[in-house]
Order: sequence, then structure tokens, then C-alpha cells
Amino acid sequence: MPLSYTELMKLVEQGVIIAEPELVNGASIDVRLDQHVLIEREYVYSHPVVDLSAKESPDMIGFDIPESGLLLSPGQCMLAATMEVFNLPNDIVCEFKLKSSIARCFLNCMLATWCDPCWYNSRLTLELKNDCQYHTLLLRAGMKIGQMIFDRVEPVPEQHSYAVKGRYNNTMKVTVSKGV
Repeated sequence: MPLSYTELMKLVEQGVIIAEPELVNGASIDVRLDQHVLIEREYVYSHPVVDLSAKESPDMIGFDIPESGLLLSPGQCMLAATMEVFNLPNDIVCEFKLKSSIARCFLNCMLATWCDPCWYNSRLTLELKNDCQYHTLLLRAGMKIGQMIFDRVEPVPEQHSYAVKGRYNNTMKVTVSKGV
């Protein structure tokens, strides 16, 4: 069963989730778009191959979103991170969901949105894509992009936790793939 307002506020107060208290909803916590992003490099005459089994990732260009915002063209992909930081204990999981108003404008977030127990000192990297055919989307740093939903689970033994098995702890900025 998802955690609700009172438990979420306790997690914020304890530093499990580093977020502004006003971002806490009835059963979720809003997350905002961080300023630094990675955009897929555009190639005009070729389409480089990315060998996923060799721990490669697409060629990305990093920059800070200007105050005027970032234009994401139809079909364009980017990696972004949340401003909020997560320090999940061994009995809490969470999952990212787009804000419905954002999804209704056809900004898509890929499905890598699950966060296991003991994922800590990290901002969530989001894989975003403009699925519009004809409209460019304007994104701004600090805008509410989605919400995290938290559940309590049986405590996970240390050797089976994300702290041991995961590869994205201590990621305080948007992070490319570390391979499969």
C-alpha cells in the first residue's frame, strides 16, 4: 500500500527524501526538473551504433537549461534529473510517474523509473522524449515534472539490497547508462 501524507512528511523530516515539504501530496511527492541535462547529439549523415552489451550509451551533450527554458523538438530525447535527493532505507521502494498535465502534452518518460531499497544519495535520472509529431515542448529547470510514489516492503538483507547490487548510488547529477 502506498505511503500517505503523514509518513511521507516524516521521511522528508528525517532526510530520507530531500524535498521541500510543500511538494508532499496525499500519497506522493512532487519532483522537479534539475537544471543540468544531457541531450542526444544530432548526426546528419550517419547513425552511430550503440552496443548495449558493451556498456556504451548514445553520444550526449551536457548543458544547463537557460532561464528562458529548453526547447525539446518532436522525437527528441534527453536525460534529466530530479532536484530532489533520495536516501531509501532497506524497507522503502518508490516509483516515478509523470504529472498527468505533463503527460497530456505528450512528454514521455521511459520505463526505468523503479527505485529499490538502499538506493541513496542520488537524484533520479529521467529518460524523457517529446512524443508530439508537430509541437516543440518548452521545459524549464525547477518545473514540476512528476511525482514519486513510495511503498514499504519487508526489510531487504544488505547483500541483496541496491547498496550492493546497484550501480547508480551517489549519483547527484544526470547520469548516462552504465550498461546492462
